[in-house]
Amino acid sequence: MKKYVIGADIGGTTVKLGLFTTEGALIDRWEILTKTGDGGSQILPSIAESCRAILADRKIILNEVEGIGFGVPGPVGENGIVDVCVNLGWKNVNVCAEIDQLLGIKSAAANDANVAALGELWQGGAKDISTLVMITLGTGVGCGIVIDGKVVAGAHGYGGEVGHLHMNSDEEEACNCGKQGCLEQYCSANGIVRVTKKNLETSRVDTMLRGYTDLTCADIFYAAKKGDAFALDQVEQFAETLALGLSFVSCVIDPEMFLIGGGVSKAGPIVTDTIKKHFQKYVFGAQKDTRFELAQLGNDAGIYGAARLVIE
Repeated sequence: MKKYVIGADIGGTTVKLGLFTTEGALIDRWEILTKTGDGGSQILPSIAESCRAILADRKIILNEVEGIGFGVPGPVGENGIVDVCVNLGWKNVNVCAEIDQLLGIKSAAANDANVAALGELWQGGAKDISTLVMITLGTGVGCGIVIDGKVVAGAHGYGGEVGHLHMNSDEEEACNCGKQGCLEQYCSANGIVRVTKKNLETSRVDTMLRGYTDLTCADIFYAAKKGDAFALDQVEQFAETLALGLSFVSCVIDPEMFLIGGGVSKAGPIVTDTIKKHFQKYVFGAQKDTRFELAQLGNDAGIYGAARLVIE
């Protein structure tokens, strides 16, 4: 094992990068712009250039680097092949083959949600856990699955697309995926706000939420923690829907822990406690003891997990 490893978490706006020891200590962290123009053809070259510059600045040679791992915001197939990644403009990109040409070091790539789960497993909120499902509640609903310490990507790279579990056949609005009634439409930050606004329109209940001109998910949880009955009801609706979806996942995977991350998780224990309360209604046996915890690495989970991906 060499001394160092690099993790890269590729987002639609920026690429987060981290230089680690192979034991998991973060040495340096930086970001570069994601060059999505020209079909994203400059994304990997710009990452390679940035890594060379950081290594040179620290007087580290490439032979001392175990490799570089990538979290990609879309499905990643075998050997790092990305068929389509809309946010990056990629079509039929072989991440590992291209990096081999650019840097000549070992590489690995996986879906960013799976990579974040691996990062939390390695150095975050899921240490000493071998079977984990991490749910990221942000603009959408992401999911990373780790079984016996290994990321599960599935045959086509779509393993963990929990956000698109079908939850409501009566839904008329379309999800970003084109379907209707996806979990993401109710349990993402955007989804929670969407549902709450609809409920405000049909309710005459007095609530502090009517005082916000640009309602956010954080506002809803703030009001709930202040004891606002209407806001509390919205949190209960969100938690029950997510708990039902996670009960489906639990029946298939039976994880030791559900780890909750993303912007919604910043509301704190009200999120995990309320989800678990409803989850216990839908599962049986020892699954009722499944742990629900908040993620600890925040926006760095992706770079940690990407680094770990290479070490594995």
